[in-house]
Amino acid sequence: MKPLSINPPLLNSANPWCTTPEQLEELYTTPYTGAVTTRTSLLNSFPHDEAVHQFTFYDPTTHNAAVPNPLSCDKPDETGSLNTLGYSPIPLRDYLGFIKTISDRHSNGTKEPTSPTSPIPRAGPKPFIVSVTGSVEEVVECYKLISDHQRTVRMVLAMEVNLSCPNIPGYPPPAYNSTALLSYLSALKLEVSKQLGEHGRHIHVPIGIKTPPYTYQDQYQQMIDALIASAKEKEPKDLPCPISFITTTNTLGSSLLLTPTLESATSPPTSPGGSKPREVFHHTLNSATGTGIGGLAGAPLHPLALGNVYTIKGMLFQHKELEHIQIIGVGGVEDVDGYQRMRAVGAAAVGVGTALGRKGVKVFEDIGEALQRKGH
Repeated sequence: MKPLSINPPLLNSANPWCTTPEQLEELYTTPYTGAVTTRTSLLNSFPHDEAVHQFTFYDPTTHNAAVPNPLSCDKPDETGSLNTLGYSPIPLRDYLGFIKTISDRHSNGTKEPTSPTSPIPRAGPKPFIVSVTGSVEEVVECYKLISDHQRTVRMVLAMEVNLSCPNIPGYPPPAYNSTALLSYLSALKLEVSKQLGEHGRHIHVPIGIKTPPYTYQDQYQQMIDALIASAKEKEPKDLPCPISFITTTNTLGSSLLLTPTLESATSPPTSPGGSKPREVFHHTLNSATGTGIGGLAGAPLHPLALGNVYTIKGMLFQHKELEHIQIIGVGGVEDVDGYQRMRAVGAAAVGVGTALGRKGVKVFEDIGEALQRKGH
């Protein structure tokens, strides 16, 4: 399947800081990103509730956290993040409209952003990776919409299927299960075949999957088995596995932050001085489950993310039918060293999430200029 060209190989991951058209415009116009990813959307809007769907930054050493949904992060040690978010409240069709607006604006005399750190000039506008999720049928419909929209915009579009969000009650991430993952791959392969047959399209929208953090070998093997099974399916004929890239990794679920508060003692006083306030721990964030348990990201996730990129890359190369699949490495990258570590373990491009929320798009400039100083 067609590879996705990201030049320079640096971009944002799907996260809360690529939700609005203004945020997407800013990510597009900085010369230090080679592509832009939208926040994960559904065909219809996700019922977002700020009182339930939350995020925060925290210090991984002390575990002291900012208030829920902070507008900014002014503490340099708050390099970790936790979120109980779901998906974007904005539906897919609106995101496609945002991309069309950016495409039109930059075709009317606005200069395309060119990276001063890229050794090869970018050929054309930056790609947009449209992150989506839903049922198998809904994701296929998403692909149809994105494919149709490709004809109306200047930039290359790709679709990332997020099968790894840990924060949706009752919906375990399909990317942990080979059978569930294969159902998506088979349906998408069939749709690609239909488009090639019905419309004679020789260029199709690249497809990627976003995976959760894998922590033991069987989880990796479940994913590889699904990819191989898709590649070997007899129907539709003569088509490879439909996946062009894997974004790894999403946040690590089952994570919890606690915040201490002082509360008046409810038991009778044990001394003449009366009762004293006691320290009680409450979950820092709210969540749809009421537990405050959510997805861990940022610096604490970095070693696990590196291990996922390294392991998946090695397993892909063991199978000729999967060698073409690129990896976008995501997890805890906030500076040039993190970027270079991701590249060293096999990432074709590097995504940034928590650090974008903390530092804004300047994080890409900082990484790009540091690469320049190092002679890359």
